[in-house]
Amino acid sequence: MPRSVVTGGAGFIGSNLVDRLIDDGHDVLVVDSLSSGSLANLKDARARGNVTMHQIDVTADEVVGLVRDFRPETIFHLAAQIDVRASVADPVFDARVNVLGTLNMLEAARHCDAERFVFASSGGATFGDTFNIPTPETQQRRPASPYGVSKYIVEEYFRYYGDTYDLDYVSLGFANVFGPRQDPHGEAGVVSIFIGDLLAGRTPTIFGDGTQTRDFVFVEDVADALVRAARIGGSRYLNIGTGLETSVLKLYELIVEATGSDVAPLMAAARRGEQLRSCLDASAAQQHLGWEPWTPLEEGLALTVDWFKEFTVHR
Repeated sequence: MPRSVVTGGAGFIGSNLVDRLIDDGHDVLVVDSLSSGSLANLKDARARGNVTMHQIDVTADEVVGLVRDFRPETIFHLAAQIDVRASVADPVFDARVNVLGTLNMLEAARHCDAERFVFASSGGATFGDTFNIPTPETQQRRPASPYGVSKYIVEEYFRYYGDTYDLDYVSLGFANVFGPRQDPHGEAGVVSIFIGDLLAGRTPTIFGDGTQTRDFVFVEDVADALVRAARIGGSRYLNIGTGLETSVLKLYELIVEATGSDVAPLMAAARRGEQLRSCLDASAAQQHLGWEPWTPLEEGLALTVDWFKEFTVHR
């Protein structure tokens, strides 16, 4: 039976990945500090398969021995500080988690002779503002935030560990991921914030004029990309997105329709470190992994709204 480690496995994307791995017959070790993740996200997977959970930070020295003893074939490294604004406010903490934490997991991969290291990067944040839309992997990357910098610079460590220790890796640059289990509080995406506010009867806020665009990709499609990357490898970076731009105003309109609301948003000043346009060309992932974004935005939003309604009822 294949064995996989998922850091950040109790979080939004991580727990959806754990579900997929259990469905595929993996034994899974979850490494999560629970600073933003939740054990409730793992309830279904633990009922269906072999999931071991360790509450520990990826920067801790003990992680290396923990992973070495589990001896996984694949390490999926998703644990991260993901808030762009938090990275601007405290770039040192951002680097401690995203750079040193990643290096610690690479050391764990080296010591347990893992076959593959799959990394959750950020397509939009590492490229920064560009008008080459949809943005291909060949575009020069100029991150506009410390978060984007931290996600970008660790790829030199991947190259080093590949050259020195023969560690195969895949770095996947995600567009804006959304779907069930995304927390509308704290480090959350705009989709979950809008849905959470509208279902709770609150008035959502749009920062900026709302014409800024993003590429919204459904979380189950992202989990599929991660699994394909682990199976195929290739020691390379790949974009994971839909190639479709959606403005924040258009997104709000779609969510209002999906929730049955009629509330107009509040408008506020734009926030530092946020990009004007972000949309990824994922044709290389289609060619290399056979991956496509299967879920249309409207369908993904409907599934997410349904989950939020059920989540609210059972809280």
